[in-house]
Amino acid sequence: MMNPSILNQAKTSPSSRENTSARTIALLNQKGGVGKTTTTINLGAALALAEQRVLLVDLDPQAHLMLHLGIDEAVVEHTVYDLLIDPEVKAADAIVNARPNLDVLLSEVDLAGAEPELAQRPDRQQILKRKIEPILDRYDVILLDCPPSLGLMTLNALACAREVFVPMQAHFLALQGVSKLLETVGLVCQSVNPDLRVSGIILCMHEAQTTLAKEIVTDLEDFFEQASQQDVPWSQCRVLQPPIRRNIKLAEAPSFGETIFDYSPWCKGAIDYRKLARQLVEHWHRVIAPTAEVVEPKAEVPIPVSTPEPAQAPASTVVSISPPASDVIPTTIVETKPDTNSRPAETMEASVSSQVGESGDSEGTGDSGDSGDSGGSGESGGDVEPVVSTSGTTAMTTPDCDIDAAERTMAND
Repeated sequence: MMNPSILNQAKTSPSSRENTSARTIALLNQKGGVGKTTTTINLGAALALAEQRVLLVDLDPQAHLMLHLGIDEAVVEHTVYDLLIDPEVKAADAIVNARPNLDVLLSEVDLAGAEPELAQRPDRQQILKRKIEPILDRYDVILLDCPPSLGLMTLNALACAREVFVPMQAHFLALQGVSKLLETVGLVCQSVNPDLRVSGIILCMHEAQTTLAKEIVTDLEDFFEQASQQDVPWSQCRVLQPPIRRNIKLAEAPSFGETIFDYSPWCKGAIDYRKLARQLVEHWHRVIAPTAEVVEPKAEVPIPVSTPEPAQAPASTVVSISPPASDVIPTTIVETKPDTNSRPAETMEASVSSQVGESGDSEGTGDSGDSGDSGGSGESGGDVEPVVSTSGTTAMTTPDCDIDAAERTMAND
């Protein structure tokens, strides 16, 4: 079931989606246990939360995507196996809605026997692409969960996709496997899908504090930096940020049939997948509309607070003159007769001067700015900003909630 607001937007603005289709991405790694299914589900769920219309396609006969999302097998009428084997089954017939903005094409164990059944068909590598094409305009992103092999199901995924994401761990053997995978993608580009590109490496179960992980990441970045000058399918590939940190919650969520956002929405794994989805969406928007006009916000010109000129008064009257600004040298000195029976009035400039030395102390903090929980700050630089109003008082303004800071705080808790 689609999001009604997005469907209405598509109906009222048909030109906005003209000649556009879903961004189809295959998550591929011939090595098992590196986080392909976990990344497919949780990245898809994060994109759905970001108002992207997402379709997940499970091409792995283990059918773990169904288990991870808690979908009852009894309610599934058609699977990817039926879609590939039966010419009468359409993709729309096999789609199951799992979450808002998140649809799935599920797998089953029988998919393991599909390869010999399709061996005699001349178009066996293009079947999935042909079946998916009629529904491309329904989605913004389609994620293909590939099996840990380079068989017919993987070739169907690579023929259908436009991009490849490689989930991997920062280990030496995984690094060697990536080189073999890139060779395979190069062969597919030559024969099946010349538009296919490897666009991202997703680091899963990452331990950034280890020396090995740092060396592997450096090697990857150097390799893709050199490839950017070559005519190869991975010339635009990059290590996607942030890496997905090792988190036990990601391993626990499938046993409850939930995504990480259902199970533990503020754990480290959920935060990382949410940030990764946000970075991808922002990058895609920049690529799709690189020439879009950027409207720069107009800078507000501050109005200086001018010192009012003293009114002329009779000689017998006591006149209080406001002190001049620090960078102006007074040229006239007016002598007045002091009044011993009255106290000199406090002027606005004196109040402003006191604020220069005492701004940030209104909530009980000093110069150290360490009491970030109390709401005030001294020199912390960003939590609370002193604003000098024209009335001579200091107004404390609280900035908008920092999502990243909130996520870090929740993760630490």
